[in-house]
Amino acid sequence: MLLSKSCLYGVRAAMYMATLEQSEYVTIQQISEKLNISFHFLTKILQTLTENNIMVSYRGPKGGVALAKPSKDIRLIEIVDAIDGTHIFSECIFGLPGCGNMTPCPLHGEWEREREKIRRMFSDTTLAMLADKINVFNLRISDTDSAPINAKLLKSLTITHRKRK
Repeated sequence: MLLSKSCLYGVRAAMYMATLEQSEYVTIQQISEKLNISFHFLTKILQTLTENNIMVSYRGPKGGVALAKPSKDIRLIEIVDAIDGTHIFSECIFGLPGCGNMTPCPLHGEWEREREKIRRMFSDTTLAMLADKINVFNLRISDTDSAPINAKLLKSLTITHRKRK
């Protein structure tokens, strides 16, 4: 796994927030329950996202967290950078110091190409894009979700499969 558990949970929480059609604050308890993430662990993660201007928080009876800007303006790489940093896009896959063209590891060339593809994917993907996929295709973002395949998606997969035969 390239991303830490904290980063994965942060991305999932941000995706969840992006799927909501409300601009009100959502309690951390609600996010914790929906995503099956420890409340205290999630609180620390969301604090990091708040410190990095990805989310905003508000205390009080109607308090909670919200995205700091529209989901179309938040890129996946921003969340990764806030929590894990961007070292996964520059370090050796085996963690060898000094790995590079002059002193490569056995997977240096392949990993260099793949991590650039991953960087591009994270840079090009917004929370709005992910939220649209989640909402349209009923995709899951939690290990407790049993999101069935959306009927439209199932139909398109069936039609595509029949055309290939």
